[in-house]
Amino acid sequence: MSSLTASSENAPSQVTAQRMGAMLVGMGVLHFVAPKPFDTIVPKECPGSARFYTLASGVAEAATGVMLIAPRTRRVGALAAVALYIGVFPANINSVRVLWHKGWPARIGTIARLPLQIPMITQALKVYRNAPR
Repeated sequence: MSSLTASSENAPSQVTAQRMGAMLVGMGVLHFVAPKPFDTIVPKECPGSARFYTLASGVAEAATGVMLIAPRTRRVGALAAVALYIGVFPANINSVRVLWHKGWPARIGTIARLPLQIPMITQALKVYRNAPR
């Protein structure tokens, strides 16, 4: 297979990695700029302050995003994204509990977000498989 064919096959995965990376960097920064909404969805059962988890997840999201954007670190960034998406799932489940009283739009939004973790994880795995070694 020629290098042109191989690079064109990886092009969609490259774009996916860059988009996913940019989204994660943006969300990570948002954890610092506007932390209160993130604080509210940290499960109360977690030890320590909610703000700690908000800031720690913000750092993790931004760092993962940067790794996805850079081709040299894309493979490890993709694995980090899988771990991150699995790691924040308890907060997403908790957001349903916390926001339930906010009415139907909030309920629908928080419930709809839960199954979206699956395609996010599968996309990260696809990026991992197609990333340069």
